[in-house]
Amino acid sequence: MTEAEDPSRDRLKHHFAQRVIHQARQILEVWQRLQQSEWSVADMEELSEANQRLLRFAERFEQAEHAQLARGISQSLQEVEANRGRLSSALITDLNRLMQRLSRTGLRHGDRLEHTALPPLRKPIYVMLQDHERGERLAKQLEFFGLSAQSLDSIQAFHATLAERLPAAVVMDVDFGGVGEGLKLAAKMQEGLEQKLPLLFFSHQETDTPTRLAAVRAGGEEFLTGTLEASSLLEKIEILTRVAQYEPYKVLIIDDSRAQATHTERLLNSAGIVTRTLFDPIKTMAELADFQPDLIILDMYMPGCTGTELAKVIRHNDRYVSVPIIYLSAEDDLDKQLDAMSEGGDDFLTKPIKPRHLITTVRNRAARARNLKARMVRDSLTGLYNHTHILQLLEDCSFRARRENKPLSFAMLDIDHFKKVNDGHGHPMGDRVIKSLALFLKQRLRKTDYIGRYGGEEFAVVMPDTDLKSAYGVLDEIRRRFAEIHYPAQPTDLFCTFSAGVVELGEHDDALMMASQADDALYRAKKAGRNQVHTLRDEMMQAKKHPTMDIS
Repeated sequence: MTEAEDPSRDRLKHHFAQRVIHQARQILEVWQRLQQSEWSVADMEELSEANQRLLRFAERFEQAEHAQLARGISQSLQEVEANRGRLSSALITDLNRLMQRLSRTGLRHGDRLEHTALPPLRKPIYVMLQDHERGERLAKQLEFFGLSAQSLDSIQAFHATLAERLPAAVVMDVDFGGVGEGLKLAAKMQEGLEQKLPLLFFSHQETDTPTRLAAVRAGGEEFLTGTLEASSLLEKIEILTRVAQYEPYKVLIIDDSRAQATHTERLLNSAGIVTRTLFDPIKTMAELADFQPDLIILDMYMPGCTGTELAKVIRHNDRYVSVPIIYLSAEDDLDKQLDAMSEGGDDFLTKPIKPRHLITTVRNRAARARNLKARMVRDSLTGLYNHTHILQLLEDCSFRARRENKPLSFAMLDIDHFKKVNDGHGHPMGDRVIKSLALFLKQRLRKTDYIGRYGGEEFAVVMPDTDLKSAYGVLDEIRRRFAEIHYPAQPTDLFCTFSAGVVELGEHDDALMMASQADDALYRAKKAGRNQVHTLRDEMMQAKKHPTMDIS
């Protein structure tokens, strides 16, 4: 047997890779926690020490990508130290970019498990059902969505696994290990934990109030009965674990005083908030389009125009009507402050201001604005971007791709024979399949990609910095894996597929043209037999070979 064929060596290599990934996750957990408060010297030291451990592990276990990212993080932290411990917008952006790359690293292609994206805080999901075979099937289904899921068959196995790694969530049968034993085990598991583990209880039969009360006292966040289905379960886990990737708040500071703007910038940067400063208010609209801030800090008195006049100009544009505007000025006349707030402002802060007051106000306002925007631009069923907003994002990305001379791909997907699903299994099953594909796309695509529900059973994906060949490969893999998911139904389980059309930004294309081309490619994928991905380039090549072919 050669060294390459030695299974024990493969197992050892897999174990080393897992240790490196475990350390990477610890860094991501520290990083995500830091976003909740101002950074301190102790925080920086904790992050630096965790990163040094990652570098040591990565070098020792020959994990080149992790080692490269650890060195990048180390260099950024050294720059923070050289800047006397102060963060800048550039350093926050660099660190966040490195953390996002770290979150997307997984096992290498040569390892025993196939490459898997690992978003922040993507700890394992422990599945503990009395019917172990059923638990295995459910865990496998969750893994189709890109999660790490593990089915445990005994209380002893659970204790051993828990000692090795705390999970993101636990799916627990109330009768795991015996009647009512799951409830007791869960309550004991939570003892001594500073942060309680998200618990989802399950019972095959409907239960009485005392059982549900015991579940609540054991820390149960959800109580599921009947049939466990992977996509709906994942949706609940997403809500409970809050695993969405952190994106720093972005604040545009408009102030003609360089000293005041720099001071405001430093205060916000110290809390991990990305800033951009503008000294000429006339350039505001171009800066808004480029930076897309969550919030604007505006001086009241500037040469050329007043803050209230500029606020009116900003509010004239529908895209920025909900972006919070905070006036920051030495003006202490209450009547003038109230008049300013009635002219498009949301708050008025008076200089000098305490750092904590400024940071808390900005963070709270930005958080509410993001939540409001999410409700305005997202589809209620799937949580994906709605039709209007996904096209707006496509337009934004096309401008950026041209400016930076980078590729951009756009895809449209449609669930095959969806009417038969609704007619044969009912609209609730149809909604379940739609939500399932939405979750599947969110799990399988990059955090830098944008996913929208175009309408009905149709979806759209904007893929920045992605050429046509790469986009095709990613979507075709997603198509094959999605077809493996089953939905419990009578008389037999339901399987669904989708078709897709993909295009790449051309020299003279705009967003609407790309959408039309993707729709055309999707139509051809449907016409060719469904459950496949087509590119318009393929069709154009065929048309050149066969001039009589109708590609309209």
